[in-house]
Amino acid sequence: MVLTPTFPAHRMRRLRRRAWTRALVAESTLAPSDLIWPLFLIDGANKRQPVASMPGVERLSTELAVAAAEEAAKLGIPAIALFPYTDEKLKTTDGREAINPDNLVCRAVRAIKKAVPDIGIMCDVALDPYTSHGHDGLLVGNYVANDETIEVLVKQALVQVEAGCDIIAPSDMMDGRVGAIRNAMEKHGHKDTLILAYAAKYASAFYGPFRDAVGSAKALQGDKRTYQMDPANSDEALREVAADIAEGADMVMVKPGMPYLDIVARVKREFGVPTLVYQVSGEYTMLKAAVEKGWLDGERAMMESLIAFKRAGADAILTYFARDAARMLQA
Repeated sequence: MVLTPTFPAHRMRRLRRRAWTRALVAESTLAPSDLIWPLFLIDGANKRQPVASMPGVERLSTELAVAAAEEAAKLGIPAIALFPYTDEKLKTTDGREAINPDNLVCRAVRAIKKAVPDIGIMCDVALDPYTSHGHDGLLVGNYVANDETIEVLVKQALVQVEAGCDIIAPSDMMDGRVGAIRNAMEKHGHKDTLILAYAAKYASAFYGPFRDAVGSAKALQGDKRTYQMDPANSDEALREVAADIAEGADMVMVKPGMPYLDIVARVKREFGVPTLVYQVSGEYTMLKAAVEKGWLDGERAMMESLIAFKRAGADAILTYFARDAARMLQA
């Protein structure tokens, strides 16, 4: 039942007057444990390379990624997500570097797990950082082939888990890939491996800076609308989520974040499963650019954007603000 406040018996501002009462009755809260920090990897030694389209974000060589993981653990961030910048010489039409057990991601996973064994490591399962055409799967003609792609994704997932990855995160949006990966995990003795399905991933304009960061922007031929979701659709997202849960996903994700808060809310309300959201590169860059122009208060805008995800129902947030937000929350 919704009560209708009557004035002056009810003064809504009473609970807003002081900081302690606002904190006491806050309906949504944010903690470092709600955050996942995405890290971009690059080959080399002690190498730190700024991502031009993402102010404050860098590609890190393995030992610097280890240091970042150590910092994440100290800040109370429970998990990191790894994304590789692949040398052009290693990119092929079939993305075969994705299944190399000694590729950049696998080397970084082993190093991080050795140094910070208790932090969760999430690995992206998709071929776009490794393909010369920039797509998440294998091309047959100009079309991304579904079943042929899944065969490679399963192999990619297995080499990542065998390196020590805790959370397999298929982001490719091929039909049936969650079930195939889950079956492979069971068959190869990885029954406790978590699968975070990018269940509702939209064909969005907000991914541009990320594609710069992993080096797939210039390579991409055409677009990804034959496999990523139409931004016009909401009911379809529920069908995608239902399918991934039925196939064995432990958690589901909505991507992008802020333009799709309604999807986050619908998914959480409908299924009640652990629901994550990705505050993607374009969202991050827009806020950073406005802050650099002096148009927004950076800290307040950052925290407001993150609490919005919690208010919508998200259990955890992948965000490039993770370190800065965690520092503020610990202060």
